[in-house]
Amino acid sequence: MNPLSHRQAQARLRILKPDGTPAANAELKADQTAHQFLFGCGVFDAVALMAVPDPEKKAFIQLKLDKWLKLFNYGTLPFYWGRYEPEEGRTAFEPTMAAARWLRERGVQVKGHPLCWHTACANWLMRYSNEEILQRQLARIHREVTAYKGVIDMWDVINEVVIMPVFDRYDNAITRICKDLGRIRLVKEVFAAAKESNPEAVLLINDFNTSVSYEILLEGLLEAGVPVSAIGIQSHQHQGYWGAEKLNNVLERFSRFGLPIHFTENTLVSGDIMPAHIVDLNDWQVDSWPSTPEGEERQAREIAEMYGILFAHPLVEGITTWDFSDGLWLKAPSGFVREDGSEKPSYYALNDLIHGAWETHETLRTDENGCVAFTGFKGDYTLRGAHGSACLKLDADTACDLTLNA
Repeated sequence: MNPLSHRQAQARLRILKPDGTPAANAELKADQTAHQFLFGCGVFDAVALMAVPDPEKKAFIQLKLDKWLKLFNYGTLPFYWGRYEPEEGRTAFEPTMAAARWLRERGVQVKGHPLCWHTACANWLMRYSNEEILQRQLARIHREVTAYKGVIDMWDVINEVVIMPVFDRYDNAITRICKDLGRIRLVKEVFAAAKESNPEAVLLINDFNTSVSYEILLEGLLEAGVPVSAIGIQSHQHQGYWGAEKLNNVLERFSRFGLPIHFTENTLVSGDIMPAHIVDLNDWQVDSWPSTPEGEERQAREIAEMYGILFAHPLVEGITTWDFSDGLWLKAPSGFVREDGSEKPSYYALNDLIHGAWETHETLRTDENGCVAFTGFKGDYTLRGAHGSACLKLDADTACDLTLNA
């Protein structure tokens, strides 16, 4: 049995020449040009590209993004409220929208992250009452989801709700209203605002907590009718690779909800592993965290295995690795490229899967009636032959006439 059959579909085609007659006994090259599956990565550099004035820095960012685009079809852009709107009414709309449009023009699906979170929250909210904070939070969601509609139609609506009302590292406006309203009421409010602003948007809840607490929260949300489109699972593995057993356990437990699953924030390091006694990853503050040759080989193996397990699971729709380059969050060597922009073994390992083992390129020959069939990974295709070319979207088994353009 093919473990990836759910990722594939069959096309039964009758190929017609530009004049409408069958292209009999014709050779065609079928090349997949895009994946249906969301192979993603953080792409905050796209905002920097739009905002950085220094030509040398801009050129370096562009070089990294060129490598990013060769690998991924899905990118996460930052909407942390405290950074997106550091002063009330002064937002980062222009560079963020420019980045989102730049990515969409290059065939990248974009997700905004996040609309509601207690961390990186706007400090200026603290001068308001809880009722006013909620009003501004909902207004913020309406503003962003409406403004970016058609460019960004996928959102992490709320982030890390399990810990939100008991978060005690520092006082913040969102923890205040979550304590006041309760988790389910707050999530219901923010999802309703996002849904009202863009009824067609894909709306995720996202959390690093994969314990039963997250399952209980999801049960309550679904019982309350919250329109959760997909379950977001963070998998920051600074303290070591989860391994196949834990991955399969997490997949089994969260599959019971029957919702699509997105691995939204994946991290595997190519240097020393963070000590196990660290409870909050943010407490690991180091001057440098170098990548090592041995660590890079380990990272490549772990990424290949993890992606293989997730891609084989029928409910997983997308995988996002958090950092494209080393030295970002916690200065970790967690990227596919080093700080100087050079590719690591993990870059090539993932490329061998996305654009090798999991991508379809076939040479076909039609019969005397111009008919041909092939099975390929779901996504977009171009078919080319002596009589012309045509495009095909393969998202399910299909049978149709396909006319070549000269």
